[in-house]
Amino acid sequence: MEQPRNALKRAHAEGRTQIGLWCGITDPCVAELLAGSGFDVLVFDTEHAPNDVRSVLALLQAVSAYPVHPVVRLVSGTTAVIKQYLDLGVQTLIVPMVETVAQAQDLVAATRYPPRGTRGVAVATTRAARFTRIPRYLERADGEISLWVQVESVKGLGNLEAIAQVEGVDGVFFGPADLAASMGLTGQLDDHPLVHEALLRGISTVRATGKGVGTLTLDRARGRVYLERGATFMAMGVDMTLLARAAAELAAAFAPRG
Repeated sequence: MEQPRNALKRAHAEGRTQIGLWCGITDPCVAELLAGSGFDVLVFDTEHAPNDVRSVLALLQAVSAYPVHPVVRLVSGTTAVIKQYLDLGVQTLIVPMVETVAQAQDLVAATRYPPRGTRGVAVATTRAARFTRIPRYLERADGEISLWVQVESVKGLGNLEAIAQVEGVDGVFFGPADLAASMGLTGQLDDHPLVHEALLRGISTVRATGKGVGTLTLDRARGRVYLERGATFMAMGVDMTLLARAAAELAAAFAPRG
Protein backbone atom coordinates (compact mmCIF):
# COMPACT_ATOMS: atom_id res chain seq x y z
CA MET A 1 0.00 0.00 0.00
CA GLU A 2 1.33 3.41 -0.99
CA GLN A 3 1.96 6.26 1.41
CA PRO A 4 -0.73 8.95 0.82
CA ARG A 5 0.68 12.19 -0.56
CA ASN A 6 -0.10 15.53 1.04
CA ALA A 7 -1.97 17.42 -1.68
CA LEU A 8 -1.81 20.77 0.10
CA LYS A 9 1.94 20.50 0.55
CA ARG A 10 2.37 19.57 -3.10
CA ALA A 11 0.18 22.47 -4.23
CA HIS A 12 2.25 24.98 -2.27
CA ALA A 13 5.49 23.59 -3.69
CA GLU A 14 4.06 23.95 -7.19
CA GLY A 15 2.65 27.44 -6.60
CA ARG A 16 -1.00 26.41 -6.83
CA THR A 17 -3.55 28.24 -4.69
CA GLN A 18 -5.95 26.04 -2.75
CA ILE A 19 -9.57 26.95 -2.03
CA GLY A 20 -11.33 25.31 0.87
CA LEU A 21 -14.52 25.24 2.87
CA TRP A 22 -14.63 25.44 6.67
CA CYS A 23 -16.72 22.58 8.07
CA GLY A 24 -18.48 22.48 11.42
CA ILE A 25 -21.26 20.01 10.60
CA THR A 26 -20.21 16.69 12.07
CA ASP A 27 -22.26 14.34 9.87
CA PRO A 28 -20.27 12.09 7.47
CA CYS A 29 -23.00 12.27 4.81
CA VAL A 30 -22.64 16.05 4.70
CA ALA A 31 -18.86 15.73 4.52
CA GLU A 32 -19.17 13.31 1.59
CA LEU A 33 -21.59 15.63 -0.18
CA LEU A 34 -19.19 18.56 0.25
CA ALA A 35 -16.21 16.45 -0.82
CA GLY A 36 -17.70 16.18 -4.29
CA SER A 37 -18.46 19.89 -4.61
CA GLY A 38 -15.18 20.96 -6.18
CA PHE A 39 -13.21 22.38 -3.26
CA ASP A 40 -9.52 21.59 -3.00
CA VAL A 41 -9.67 21.38 0.78
CA LEU A 42 -12.20 20.72 3.53
CA VAL A 43 -11.25 22.00 6.99
CA PHE A 44 -12.85 19.99 9.79
CA ASP A 45 -13.04 22.10 12.94
CA THR A 46 -12.57 20.54 16.36
CA GLU A 47 -12.03 23.78 18.30
CA HIS A 48 -15.46 25.39 18.02
CA ALA A 49 -17.51 22.63 16.35
CA PRO A 50 -18.71 19.54 18.26
CA ASN A 51 -16.12 17.23 16.71
CA ASP A 52 -13.82 14.80 18.46
CA VAL A 53 -11.43 12.02 17.46
CA ARG A 54 -14.20 9.54 16.65
CA SER A 55 -16.32 11.96 14.63
CA VAL A 56 -13.28 13.16 12.67
CA LEU A 57 -12.41 9.53 11.89
CA ALA A 58 -15.85 9.10 10.33
CA LEU A 59 -15.42 12.35 8.36
CA LEU A 60 -12.05 11.22 7.02
CA GLN A 61 -13.53 7.89 5.95
CA ALA A 62 -16.44 9.64 4.25
CA VAL A 63 -14.23 11.86 2.07
CA SER A 64 -11.43 9.40 1.39
CA ALA A 65 -12.69 8.43 -2.06
CA TYR A 66 -12.85 12.04 -3.29
CA PRO A 67 -10.16 14.34 -4.70
CA VAL A 68 -10.25 16.69 -1.73
CA HIS A 69 -7.64 17.22 0.98
CA PRO A 70 -8.92 16.99 4.58
CA VAL A 71 -7.43 19.41 7.07
CA VAL A 72 -8.18 19.44 10.80
CA ARG A 73 -8.17 22.54 12.99
CA LEU A 74 -7.30 21.23 16.43
CA VAL A 75 -8.88 22.20 19.74
CA SER A 76 -5.38 22.82 21.13
CA GLY A 77 -1.75 22.25 20.30
CA THR A 78 -0.90 19.75 23.01
CA THR A 79 1.38 16.89 22.07
CA ALA A 80 -1.29 14.34 22.99
CA VAL A 81 -3.97 15.94 20.80
CA ILE A 82 -1.61 16.28 17.85
CA LYS A 83 -0.61 12.61 18.20
CA GLN A 84 -4.22 11.42 18.11
CA TYR A 85 -5.11 13.22 14.89
CA LEU A 86 -1.88 12.32 13.13
CA ASP A 87 -2.52 8.68 14.02
CA LEU A 88 -5.96 9.00 12.41
CA GLY A 89 -4.20 9.83 9.15
CA VAL A 90 -4.62 13.59 9.15
CA GLN A 91 -1.65 15.03 7.27
CA THR A 92 -2.39 18.74 7.59
CA LEU A 93 -3.11 20.38 10.93
CA ILE A 94 -4.08 23.93 11.83
CA VAL A 95 -3.18 24.72 15.44
CA PRO A 96 -4.96 27.69 17.05
CA MET A 97 -3.64 30.53 19.19
CA VAL A 98 0.04 30.44 18.31
CA GLU A 99 1.78 33.56 19.60
CA THR A 100 5.49 32.78 19.99
CA VAL A 101 8.41 31.11 18.28
CA ALA A 102 8.74 28.69 21.20
CA GLN A 103 5.15 27.55 20.72
CA ALA A 104 5.73 27.00 17.02
CA GLN A 105 8.90 25.01 17.67
CA ASP A 106 7.10 22.78 20.18
CA LEU A 107 4.34 22.14 17.66
CA VAL A 108 6.82 21.14 14.98
CA ALA A 109 8.42 18.69 17.42
CA ALA A 110 5.02 17.19 18.24
CA THR A 111 4.42 16.37 14.57
CA ARG A 112 7.75 14.56 14.06
CA TYR A 113 8.90 11.15 15.21
CA PRO A 114 12.02 10.84 17.37
CA PRO A 115 14.82 11.71 17.16
CA ARG A 116 13.59 14.80 15.29
CA GLY A 117 10.54 15.27 17.49
CA THR A 118 8.28 13.94 20.21
CA ARG A 119 5.43 12.20 18.36
CA GLY A 120 4.49 8.92 20.01
CA VAL A 121 5.34 5.83 17.96
CA ALA A 122 2.71 3.28 16.89
CA VAL A 123 1.72 1.58 13.65
CA ALA A 124 -0.40 -1.49 14.38
CA THR A 125 -3.28 0.56 15.79
CA THR A 126 -3.01 3.64 13.55
CA ARG A 127 -5.04 4.41 10.47
CA ALA A 128 -2.20 6.69 9.33
CA ALA A 129 0.01 3.62 8.82
CA ARG A 130 -2.96 1.71 7.44
CA PHE A 131 -2.42 -0.67 10.32
CA THR A 132 1.14 -1.64 9.25
CA ARG A 133 0.24 -1.94 5.54
CA ILE A 134 2.27 1.13 4.47
CA PRO A 135 5.90 0.06 4.16
CA ARG A 136 8.38 2.10 6.22
CA TYR A 137 5.66 4.44 7.44
CA LEU A 138 7.69 5.59 10.45
CA GLU A 139 10.58 6.60 8.19
CA ARG A 140 8.45 8.42 5.63
CA ALA A 141 5.60 9.98 7.59
CA ASP A 142 7.31 13.25 8.55
CA GLY A 143 7.71 14.28 4.92
CA GLU A 144 3.96 14.27 4.33
CA ILE A 145 2.96 16.23 7.43
CA SER A 146 2.01 19.89 6.98
CA LEU A 147 1.78 22.12 10.03
CA TRP A 148 -0.10 25.41 9.83
CA VAL A 149 -0.04 27.69 12.84
CA GLN A 150 -3.02 29.92 13.47
CA VAL A 151 -2.06 33.46 14.39
CA GLU A 152 -5.04 35.28 15.84
CA SER A 153 -3.87 37.85 18.36
CA VAL A 154 -2.01 41.13 18.50
CA LYS A 155 0.84 39.35 20.27
CA GLY A 156 1.00 36.76 17.50
CA LEU A 157 1.10 39.47 14.86
CA GLY A 158 4.00 41.08 16.68
CA ASN A 159 5.98 37.83 16.37
CA LEU A 160 4.60 36.90 12.96
CA GLU A 161 7.73 36.99 10.83
CA ALA A 162 9.75 34.98 13.34
CA ILE A 163 6.94 32.43 13.77
CA ALA A 164 6.62 31.95 10.01
CA GLN A 165 10.36 31.37 9.68
CA VAL A 166 10.39 28.43 12.12
CA GLU A 167 11.61 25.36 10.28
CA GLY A 168 8.81 22.84 9.98
CA VAL A 169 6.03 25.42 9.93
CA ASP A 170 4.51 25.17 6.47
CA GLY A 171 2.10 28.05 6.71
CA VAL A 172 0.26 30.63 8.77
CA PHE A 173 -3.52 30.73 8.89
CA PHE A 174 -5.07 33.88 10.32
CA GLY A 175 -8.15 33.67 12.55
CA PRO A 176 -10.13 36.88 11.92
CA ALA A 177 -12.64 36.57 14.79
CA ASP A 178 -10.11 36.11 17.59
CA LEU A 179 -7.79 38.63 15.97
CA ALA A 180 -10.58 41.21 15.99
CA ALA A 181 -11.29 40.46 19.66
CA SER A 182 -7.60 40.83 20.49
CA MET A 183 -7.72 44.24 18.81
CA GLY A 184 -10.64 45.32 21.01
CA LEU A 185 -13.20 44.66 18.25
CA THR A 186 -15.01 41.63 19.67
CA GLY A 187 -17.82 40.49 17.38
CA GLN A 188 -16.19 41.90 14.26
CA LEU A 189 -14.64 39.95 11.42
CA ASP A 190 -12.57 41.05 8.45
CA ASP A 191 -15.37 43.42 7.45
CA HIS A 192 -13.88 45.87 9.95
CA PRO A 193 -11.24 48.01 8.16
CA LEU A 194 -8.64 47.60 10.91
CA VAL A 195 -8.94 43.82 10.89
CA HIS A 196 -8.92 43.70 7.09
CA GLU A 197 -5.77 45.81 6.93
CA ALA A 198 -4.07 43.70 9.61
CA LEU A 199 -4.79 40.58 7.54
CA LEU A 200 -3.39 42.17 4.39
CA ARG A 201 -0.19 43.15 6.19
CA GLY A 202 0.03 39.69 7.70
CA ILE A 203 -0.34 38.00 4.33
CA SER A 204 2.44 40.14 2.89
CA THR A 205 4.72 39.40 5.84
CA VAL A 206 4.28 35.63 5.59
CA ARG A 207 4.60 35.56 1.82
CA ALA A 208 7.95 37.30 2.13
CA THR A 209 9.20 34.29 4.12
CA GLY A 210 8.17 31.88 1.37
CA LYS A 211 5.69 30.06 3.59
CA GLY A 212 2.02 29.38 2.83
CA VAL A 213 -0.57 31.79 4.15
CA GLY A 214 -4.33 32.04 4.31
CA THR A 215 -7.41 32.92 6.29
CA LEU A 216 -11.15 32.35 6.52
CA THR A 217 -13.64 34.84 5.15
CA LEU A 218 -17.39 34.87 4.57
CA ASP A 219 -17.12 37.54 1.89
CA ARG A 220 -16.22 36.60 -1.69
CA ALA A 221 -14.94 40.05 -2.62
CA ARG A 222 -12.57 40.19 0.34
CA GLY A 223 -11.49 36.63 -0.40
CA ARG A 224 -10.46 37.68 -3.90
CA VAL A 225 -8.48 40.58 -2.43
CA TYR A 226 -6.58 38.20 -0.14
CA LEU A 227 -5.82 35.95 -3.08
CA GLU A 228 -4.59 38.90 -5.13
CA ARG A 229 -2.31 39.90 -2.26
CA GLY A 230 -0.74 36.45 -2.14
CA ALA A 231 -2.88 34.13 -0.01
CA THR A 232 -2.20 30.52 -0.96
CA PHE A 233 -4.88 28.71 1.05
CA MET A 234 -8.29 30.34 1.50
CA ALA A 235 -11.33 28.99 3.33
CA MET A 236 -14.17 30.66 1.47
CA GLY A 237 -17.10 30.19 3.79
CA VAL A 238 -18.52 27.87 6.44
CA ASP A 239 -20.82 24.92 5.77
CA MET A 240 -23.21 25.89 8.57
CA THR A 241 -23.52 29.44 7.25
CA LEU A 242 -24.17 28.22 3.70
CA LEU A 243 -26.95 25.92 4.88
CA ALA A 244 -28.52 28.51 7.18
CA ARG A 245 -28.53 31.18 4.48
CA ALA A 246 -29.92 28.89 1.80
CA ALA A 247 -32.68 27.67 4.13
CA ALA A 248 -33.60 31.22 5.17
CA GLU A 249 -33.68 32.40 1.55
CA LEU A 250 -35.96 29.52 0.56
CA ALA A 251 -38.30 30.15 3.48
CA ALA A 252 -38.38 33.89 2.73
CA ALA A 253 -39.32 33.22 -0.89
CA PHE A 254 -42.67 31.85 0.30
CA ALA A 255 -43.40 34.43 3.03
CA PRO A 256 -45.76 35.75 4.26
CA ARG A 257 -47.89 32.74 4.95
CA GLY A 258 -51.36 32.70 6.45
